[in-house]
Amino acid sequence: MANETVKSTDTNSVQPLKFALWLIIISIIMMFAAFTSAYIVRRAEGNWLEFDLPNILLINTIVIVLSSVSMQLAHNAAKHNNLKQLKVMLVVTLVLGAAFLVGQWEGWSELVQNNVYFGGRGSNPSGSFLYVLTGVHGFHLITGLIFLAITFLSSLKYKVHSKNMLRIQLCTTYWHFLGGLWLYLYIFLRINH
Repeated sequence: MANETVKSTDTNSVQPLKFALWLIIISIIMMFAAFTSAYIVRRAEGNWLEFDLPNILLINTIVIVLSSVSMQLAHNAAKHNNLKQLKVMLVVTLVLGAAFLVGQWEGWSELVQNNVYFGGRGSNPSGSFLYVLTGVHGFHLITGLIFLAITFLSSLKYKVHSKNMLRIQLCTTYWHFLGGLWLYLYIFLRINH
């Protein structure tokens, strides 16, 4: 009888790594809420340089949506023990994630060519905010790529499959979050820029 009580308590508990991931996601949401709120407040104060957003941001939006699709396909493949498709989709997601980062770098290069800088002499808060928003998102995307690479290496060792889904579930959740966060930032910048 005592064992049954322990088992029922165990099934109602939250997996610690999932809980930790959600804490991380909530803290990131709070950070970007603060950044975007500060953006709106600072813009209202005036002395705000108006410039066109780099065109690559739209292309990057498409790339990150496609990477979210490939990540979901990887998750589904693991769930159905299609290990070949799992590995292929993880590689596709890695490549698309890396392409997104290259696109961000290209966007920054375009900003510099248009004399939009981060901080220092000759800069304007509007440019600095754009660098911060895209740069901090880029940092989190790099952490996502590292997590994705670890998941891929685990899949090569047959440690990701229908009976061992935790790693791919965490990775998928974080990757979808990063995609959703980028969509929010892109729409926010289009509306408020």
